[in-house]
Amino acid sequence: MTAMEYSSRRERAVAFLMNRIDYEKAISISYSKQEFCLDRMRELLAQLGNPQEQLKIVHVAGTKGKGSTSAMIAAALSAAGYRCGLYTSPHLDRLEERIMVDSRACSEAEFVALVEKVRPIVEQLDAKGRLQNPVEPGPTYFETTTAMAFVHFAAIRTDAAVVEVGLGGRLDSTNVCQPLISVITSISFDHTELLGTTLAAIAREKAGIIKPNVTVVSGVIEEEPSRVISEIAHQNQCQLIQLGIDFSYEYHPPRELDRLAAQAHGTIDYENRLNGRMCHMQGVELGLIGRHQAINASVALAVLNELSHRGWKLQESAVRRGLANLKWPGRVEIVARRPTVVLDAAHNVASVQCLLNTLDESFEAPRRLLIFAATQGKDVRGMLQLLLPHFEAVILTQYWKNPRAVRVKELNELVAELSEIPRFVCDDSAAAWHRARELATPNHLVCVTGSLFLTAEMRAEILRRLGDRVEEPVVQKT
Repeated sequence: MTAMEYSSRRERAVAFLMNRIDYEKAISISYSKQEFCLDRMRELLAQLGNPQEQLKIVHVAGTKGKGSTSAMIAAALSAAGYRCGLYTSPHLDRLEERIMVDSRACSEAEFVALVEKVRPIVEQLDAKGRLQNPVEPGPTYFETTTAMAFVHFAAIRTDAAVVEVGLGGRLDSTNVCQPLISVITSISFDHTELLGTTLAAIAREKAGIIKPNVTVVSGVIEEEPSRVISEIAHQNQCQLIQLGIDFSYEYHPPRELDRLAAQAHGTIDYENRLNGRMCHMQGVELGLIGRHQAINASVALAVLNELSHRGWKLQESAVRRGLANLKWPGRVEIVARRPTVVLDAAHNVASVQCLLNTLDESFEAPRRLLIFAATQGKDVRGMLQLLLPHFEAVILTQYWKNPRAVRVKELNELVAELSEIPRFVCDDSAAAWHRARELATPNHLVCVTGSLFLTAEMRAEILRRLGDRVEEPVVQKT
């Protein structure tokens, strides 16, 4: 096959997926059984031989932290010598990033082969659905990629697969699996128009991943959602392992990251005291920055401790190596120096507060410049109310690869209402980066946040301009 023929096959594969219903790009979503229907997902997987039944799965839900926690668990399992699959969403740059094995995205050839395997069955279900009900959607974009991940992990015989929930939990396409362990990282306000307007309602949707007699690890410490998770776990006769009760951590953050030539690691001291099984790990280095990542790491370690108790061979040195070496783009990621540029995919009030805490705790730069874009349906006002007092100026922009972006004119009007901070309006990521370089001195910190989609576009733009390298600082720590 020539390079041109192969390129054409991949273009057709991508086009097939892009033409599916994609709720990640839908401006308005109805969270009902017609749109989010597990029966459709089960039928798709049955036609593929139910690959999910061949997998040993750790299933991870939560408002925030579920992607990072999933990546930590997978990294530690891979470091311990297990072949571990990781399914997350959305992706930053390439579709292949959603389906990873041992920290490597599936290849383009594997991706094309997976699409070509599932496509005939998806099209059969499309036709069947149209005959039964003209308005019933066929398998969606997310359902199709989820099926592809299960097929891939089963085909290469992974020892374990860590699967991140896409949206909610109860009606999410991933919720057809029977996991070894169910994980709920956190509960806060996000997707309230779909999941509910109280923490209890949101917790009930997230706890929909809980299965009878399957151990649950929870990082939720707020009383209202924690009570809901406990009730559902009890109803399903599940062992519940809870942060603050069965395991705990103490975080030691890195300092002055904008002044160091190389990124320093924060550490946690972890303790698990479940059922008399004491486990202490002191000074565990974290490749990801922030106190919120320390919480995620403690949840990951609780999962790994439970697997170890069941006979999985997880040497402490391997677990430490996996957590220390993990890189997860777009999560308080330093992508340039002088000025220091930090990308973070914070997209709700809770995650923005975590970002601000991290900037205060681990970065010294007194001058800060914000680049901001947001997604429709998010609490944009709440995010900006938190962010604006911490920056001397804001560059407002919008992303273009997803139609859900809040238009920059709306952002400009909102900032004018909220603050007298100097603001600059840029139509796209390239213009925003150009303006940031004009405004920032070498000693500034430039923070890009508000949406994963913005993070993806800005990251690609910045690395393209820098020749895919991170600039090292000239200023030395004194």
